[in-house]
Formats: sequence, C-alpha cells, structure tokens
Amino acid sequence: MTSYWQEALETISRDELEKLQAARLRETIEQASHSPFYAGIFGERNLSADSVHTTADLQQFPFTTKDDLRACYPYGMAAIPLRKCVRIHSSSGTTGNPTVVLHSQRDLDEWANQVARCMYMVGLRDTDIFQNTSGYGMFTGGLGFQYGAERLGALTVPAAAGNSKRQIKFIVDFGTTCLHIIPSYAARLAEVFSEMNIDPCRDTKLHTICIGAEPHSEEQRRRIEKLLGVKAYNCFGMSEMNGPGVAFECPEQNGLHIWEDYVIAEIIDPETLCPVPDGETGELALTTLRREAMPLIRYRTRDLTRFLPGKCPCGRTHRRIDRLKGRSDDMIILKGVNIFPVQIEKVLMTFGELGGNYLITIHTAGNSDEMLIEVELNNLYTDDYGALQLLEKEIVRRLKDEILITPNLKLAARGTLPVSEGKAVRVKDLRKF
Repeated sequence: MTSYWQEALETISRDELEKLQAARLRETIEQASHSPFYAGIFGERNLSADSVHTTADLQQFPFTTKDDLRACYPYGMAAIPLRKCVRIHSSSGTTGNPTVVLHSQRDLDEWANQVARCMYMVGLRDTDIFQNTSGYGMFTGGLGFQYGAERLGALTVPAAAGNSKRQIKFIVDFGTTCLHIIPSYAARLAEVFSEMNIDPCRDTKLHTICIGAEPHSEEQRRRIEKLLGVKAYNCFGMSEMNGPGVAFECPEQNGLHIWEDYVIAEIIDPETLCPVPDGETGELALTTLRREAMPLIRYRTRDLTRFLPGKCPCGRTHRRIDRLKGRSDDMIILKGVNIFPVQIEKVLMTFGELGGNYLITIHTAGNSDEMLIEVELNNLYTDDYGALQLLEKEIVRRLKDEILITPNLKLAARGTLPVSEGKAVRVKDLRKF
C-alpha cells in the first residue's frame, strides 16, 4: 500500500491542482513585484498579479535567466527586506558574478518539507540513519538534505564531502541506512569499500541512496546499485529553486515527480522559447510558487528533459519528467553532430571490464576537431595486449553507433585519471573558438 507524506497534496486532482497553482501564481507575481528586478520588468510591460487568472496567463511574462541573476548581484532580486532574510546561498561564480539565492525562514521551512516529502516517498522513515556526503556551506545539496532529513525525523550524519575512509567508518559504525551522494562519488566510494575489504552488501545496513547533482545514465545507476547493494533514487534540484527536492523518483522509478504545488514547470524549445508538445525533449523552465524572499518567474534552467505521458501507478498526480538528458550548454557539437556526455557514459557503463571514471577531451588536430575518451579499467585489468585491443575495438564500435562519430579511445589503468569528490569534471574542451 502506498504511503504519502502529504496525501491530500500529493494525490490532488489535476483540476484542483491547476486552481491551486493559479492562486499561488498570483501570490508569486505580487511578491515578485516587490523586487527591483521584476518591478522594472512588470512596469515596462504593464504586468501585475491582476494579469493572472489561470496558469496559462504565465505565458505573458518574460523568461528569467542566470545572466539576469548575475546582473542583479547581490540583492537586486530580493522581494523582502534583507532583515527578513535568514540565509544566502551562492554559486561558485567562476565566470563573472556568482548567482545569489536568498531565503526567509518560511522559505527554509517549505524547502525542508519538500525534501522530507521526497525522502518519505522512497520509503525513508524516522527510524532511518541518514548520512549526507554532499558539501555544506554555499552549496545547497548539503543543507537541503540535512533539514529535509531532520524534518522527516531521521537520525542524521552530516559527514559532508570527501574523506572516503571516514565516510565508510561512519557508515559501518553508525549503522547508516541511507546516503545522499553524487553518482560519480558513489562509484568512487564503492572502490574504497573494496580497497578496505569491506562488503557494503554484507557489512553495512545501507539500503537506499539518493543521487543527483550531475547527469548520469541508467547504466551508471544500475552499476552503483549492484556495487553498494542499494536502491538508488534519482533527485533533481538546483540552487535557484532552493536546491534538492524539486523533483524526485517514486518507487515506480518511471520518471521524477515534479512537485507542482511548489513550481510551475514548462518544457520549451531552447531556440524559439516556444512550448514543445508533451513527450518531446526541450529545456525545463520553472516558476517558484512558495518562495517569499526571492521568487523567480519562468527561470530557464538549461536542463533538457521531457514530460512523461500517463498516470503513475503510485497514485501521485504531479507530472513526471524524464531523467535529465544533460544541459543545453553542456552539449558538445563535434563535426556537426550534437553529443551529450551522458550518451558516452551510457555505452561505457555497459562494459564490465571498465571502471566508473572517464574523461572526454575535445581538441584540434591539424584542421580537424577530435574527441579523445579516456576510461579506466576495473579490477579485471589485464596485460594481454590482444584482449585489450579487442575490447577497445568493441567499445569504439558501440560508441560510434551511439554518437555517430568515431572517437579516439584510451584505456587507462585504474586510479590514473583525476578523481573529484565533488561534481565530476567529465569534459575538457580545448578547442579555441
């Protein structure tokens, strides 16, 4: 029997959900009008909360971009006085001003509830011991799950990022049952388990992990599940929308329920900005519905996904989005072909001879752009030159079938490629444009 954190909201009829969204959208537009950024835009276009009667009226409003947030750095998006804000999160700002997100206490309470709803949906309860391997501080993944787990009532272990041997000691000693972890780090943690001669399936109480923060293939997810002996659930979130918990898989694992009482989701063509038909891939745009300090209207996430048709057997009525294909700004264009790193990962993860660490380098050789894929071998590494040649040939063939070009491939010994305990750097584009 399906259990719900907030049954009335999670199983609300589509008609009632539309009415709730419309009412919250009017409140959001009114709240946004108090920020310097939106006050200027609404004034120029003669827009206000009175312009909204149904969710379809959202189409009148312009999109908001990351560049808008950077241009408004630090407080130009604030819709309440700073004295009423209690927390600030920020991106790294490696390309100009960072993006800043402000929160009121109510915002944080709503966010904690949203994450708790996600965790409860996949079977976590107040009897679980939850270990968070994400960084705390300005990155939202750490604190978002921390407060969500506490709202759920679970015993929390704020281990933060890195120090894999300490992570494993905590998992074993504390009886950790659930991890929040980045997919690439989950694969790395499995390697350290092996190095320490600890079997996570036999020697720990782990049963569930929540993964997200970087695109990953279904093949990568299944490999992680096998290595750690867990069920892995996909999570989607972003700092601009609070952080983790915007959308989450239910036990059916047939897409991620996007919580439509907290956001209005649109899928648009990233070039024309027009809506695409349901089932067609496009860019996800989100409008916050319960944000007090810094509401965002039609925020372009750059994440590529699609709405999945039909009803979910779990009984939740909130629409589902497909696992992220990647980001429109992460797409590699090589020899006229559009390629996403996750397509390459999908192929690599089907080979048991390969480990989980790989690096894609794009460079110019003479008058041609080339792709080099370096991937580590796993423990089955062999010095048999003939066997490695055959393996390399088969991997290249499968990659060509998937990405439509022939890459250069280099099989590397385990542990020789750079390892990141944060978001993995999978692509280096060394071309000069």
